Amino acid sequence: MFSLQTIFGKGDKFYGLLEASADAARQSARALGSMLADRAVAPALDEFRVARKREKDLLAQINLELVNTFVTALEREDIESLAGALYKIPKTVEKFAERYVMFADRLVDTDYASRALMLERACDVIVQMVGELRRGFKLDVMHDLNERMQSIESEADRLLLELYRELFRSEQDPARLLLRKDLFELLEKAIDRCRDAGNVVYQIALKNS
Repeated sequence: MFSLQTIFGKGDKFYGLLEASADAARQSARALGSMLADRAVAPALDEFRVARKREKDLLAQINLELVNTFVTALEREDIESLAGALYKIPKTVEKFAERYVMFADRLVDTDYASRALMLERACDVIVQMVGELRRGFKLDVMHDLNERMQSIESEADRLLLELYRELFRSEQDPARLLLRKDLFELLEKAIDRCRDAGNVVYQIALKNS
């Protein structure tokens, strides 16, 4: 027997779009990691703009499909919430990259790369969580992934507090202190965006289990 989703041909359309959106977020995080790790190369913003545009186009496509689709794989409100949460990840990453590029010559002794690795790990978890939606709502799997995400976010919070202590103890230039603080907080915000997206996925799984 065919389900209504099969009859209307809409069964996995939104799963695919959301998976592509999660992958675009991961693309931006990887681009950031590469930029920060390779200090010999002049920073460029092309990859971040590509990832942000891809995410923006996917969000627009999801919104259009919601208007034109009678039957959806997930509840419409859940699709909108998750798409919006995913969109904010590369948006925040691009904001960090833009500010970093402007002042890269003043930040050569500041280690952002190790913190950016945490963002990559968070995006990897997001890709896994979104991918699990089409496989069914396995709460044990989703719970483990959500716990992993919460652990990454908690570790990022801890590191940020350590950075605050180090900054205010050792940085003598007020302008540079504010710049370094702002950039570290943007990285933390990007990880928070991943946590927010993970929370949406987890709530979807709870609702549909």
